[in-house]
Amino acid sequence: MTEIVAYGVLADEQPLLEKAFAGQHQLRCLDLLLNRDTAPTAAGHEIVSSSVNDVLDADVLRVLAAGGTRMIAQRSTGYNNIDLDEARRLGLTVARVSWYSPYAVAEFAWALALAVNRRVPRAVGRTREFDFRLTGLLGRDFHGRTAGVLGTGKIGTAFTRIAAGFGMRLLGWDVTPNPECAALGMEYVDRDRLFAESDLVSLHLPLLPETHHLVDATALGLMRDDAILLNTSRGGLIDTAALVETLRAGRLDGVGLDVYEEEAGLFFFDHSLDVMTDDTLARLMTFRNVLITSHQAYFTEDAARQIADTTARNVADHLAGRTSENTLTSPTSPTPGP
Repeated sequence: MTEIVAYGVLADEQPLLEKAFAGQHQLRCLDLLLNRDTAPTAAGHEIVSSSVNDVLDADVLRVLAAGGTRMIAQRSTGYNNIDLDEARRLGLTVARVSWYSPYAVAEFAWALALAVNRRVPRAVGRTREFDFRLTGLLGRDFHGRTAGVLGTGKIGTAFTRIAAGFGMRLLGWDVTPNPECAALGMEYVDRDRLFAESDLVSLHLPLLPETHHLVDATALGLMRDDAILLNTSRGGLIDTAALVETLRAGRLDGVGLDVYEEEAGLFFFDHSLDVMTDDTLARLMTFRNVLITSHQAYFTEDAARQIADTTARNVADHLAGRTSENTLTSPTSPTPGP
């Protein structure tokens, strides 16, 4: 029975992981993140399971490989935190969870949209103080307005279905149009037009070199002054400094962020007694029309169970010498040319 060490395990996630591996392998769950400082603790473990906020750069991977690790089982869809080229050079298998409940993220994105649009956090804060005035709480109907969806994969499609249910006009941007979204009435347009015409812009894209800071000063400048921006994908999709300047100029009706480009080491931890040294995040927190949550969009029982079960299957595949749609690298993977 193989012992697996899992990093960045949340308290609510641990029972689901333990159930998924029960009777198959020993599982050691750690709440600390995997990085250069903690990588030596994996010594002697063939399989390491990583979270989205772990840092698996070339240095960390070399330490893991030297300690006997042969597989990285990432418990997320995204894998921009892993140096895949170095993993290939070291002969490591890397697998991810290629998909889980798309409804978890899509529904949470709409929770942010509704909360921002209808000023729910402000209203709740007031009523707790027995202030029942409506001044400053004026929202807008989503019905009849335009939703712009960047990325129309599984999550983007689930988001689009909800937007269609609201009776919204649908604009989409993606490398390849999705027939499901087109059937809902979505018009695929270029990125600039989507930013310019949308009342609500929602991001459902992976973080890649070509999507890094996709929402930059130029894109923000194209958006309507009263538009709402949502990001439940990856923080690096938005140039946060440019977003702060846009908000300082009094533009955008609201922003809902479940991710932040410098969230590693912050999100999933209690920093309530610490001095906040991230000036950009601190500045974002001062805007009343900005709602920030700590990367919880995926965090439903359904999605967490699917992630745990898929991670267990990925481990079983590795030990059996199999690959699947979740395999990113393996010792038999072709090494890219220079």
